[in-house]
Amino acid sequence: MPVTTSVREVETPQGVARAHVRRPRGARGTVVLGHGAGGGLGALDLAVAGEVLTGEGWAFVLVEQPWLVAGRRIAGRPPTLDEAWVPVVRSLLAGRARLPRPLVVGGRSAGARVACRTGAQVQADGSLLLSFPLHPPGRPDRLRADELALAPSPSWLVHGRADPFGTPDEVRAHLPEGASLLEVAGAHSFPAGSRAALTAALTTAAQGLDALRH
Repeated sequence: MPVTTSVREVETPQGVARAHVRRPRGARGTVVLGHGAGGGLGALDLAVAGEVLTGEGWAFVLVEQPWLVAGRRIAGRPPTLDEAWVPVVRSLLAGRARLPRPLVVGGRSAGARVACRTGAQVQADGSLLLSFPLHPPGRPDRLRADELALAPSPSWLVHGRADPFGTPDEVRAHLPEGASLLEVAGAHSFPAGSRAALTAALTTAAQGLDALRH
C-alpha cells in the first residue's frame, strides 16, 4: 500500500510543533499520537504503532511538542502541552491537505494524558493510550484516574505488565466505559524483545478501530 510521508510545522501558543505524517492512499481515518515527557520519538511502542496502523490503512501522525522541537530536555507543565496539542490536531483536519475522520488520539505516557484531557476539544472519536501513567512510581495515592476517565470512547490501552506507573490490575480498576486493556510484557518502556507482543496488541487495537468507520 503506497504511503506518503511529510512533516508539517504548526504554530502554537507554545511555539512551533511538528507533525510527522504518514498517509496511506485512501486512508481509513487518522490516528494522532504524542510522545512522552522524555521525548523519545523513536520509542518502540510508537514505532510499532506507526507500522501497524499504516499497514491497516490508517493515516498516522506523531506530534513533536514545541519544547522538544526547541531542543529543551524537560517537558513543560501539563497546561502548556495541551495548549500546543489542540491547534496541531485541529490543523491536521483542516484545509486542502486535511486528514480524514474518524479521528483517534493518544500517545505514550504524558502524551496519553494530553490526549485524554483534550479529547473533547478536538472531537475525537476514540483513543489509543500507550503506557498511561496512572500514578507516579511508588505514589499510588496520587492517582490520575480523573484524566483517564476523560479518554475518548472507545479506547484501547496498551500497558506493560510490570509498569511502575500503575500495574494492569491498578489500571483495570479505573478503566472508563468502552475501554479495552491489552497487556504486554515490559515495564513503562518496552524492550526490543517486546516487539512481537506489541505488534499483536496494536493489531488487535487497529482491528477494533474499524468499528469507528460504521
